[in-house]
Amino acid sequence: MNRISNQLRKGFTLIELTIALMLGMAIGAMVLLLFNQQIAFINLFKTQNFLTDEAPIINMYVSKLVSRADRFRLHDSVEDAREGKNPRLTASPVVVLNYRQPDGTMRASILAFQNLGTGSALYYYVVPVSGTLPAPQWSITNKPADVQFEVEQGLLRMILTGPAGEQIKFSGTMQ
Repeated sequence: MNRISNQLRKGFTLIELTIALMLGMAIGAMVLLLFNQQIAFINLFKTQNFLTDEAPIINMYVSKLVSRADRFRLHDSVEDAREGKNPRLTASPVVVLNYRQPDGTMRASILAFQNLGTGSALYYYVVPVSGTLPAPQWSITNKPADVQFEVEQGLLRMILTGPAGEQIKFSGTMQ
């Protein structure tokens, strides 16, 4: 009799199989939850990457340019800024910065948020004394969705709108 019962007990019982399957499904569900949480964290990190990494660098470049300027003007387009036409007091994508040289002459540069065919970017132009405006000297950034300059209580403010719609305002004064 022992011989027959030993031959029949070579596999797992139905209860043991059920417990093993349930344990495997529970571990699989926990792994999926951890994976989804990791994906959500990475997406959140990418969204805030603009505010934590890119915006401070943009602020550093623009604040150095603005702090050395003697005066500024806001314009709607680079063409208006170059010709000195249609200055504005409302939020604008273009600002002209004028600098006094050591010999007393004035030099100008333009910061413009525009699309030159490769996507929108914040460009820096050096305005020549005469002739046409050359291509931008360099691009400060191409990460923001929008950049606007405005004057509020005599302060020049730059409003950066990030790719996820987040906004940050920088204020600067001239020396």
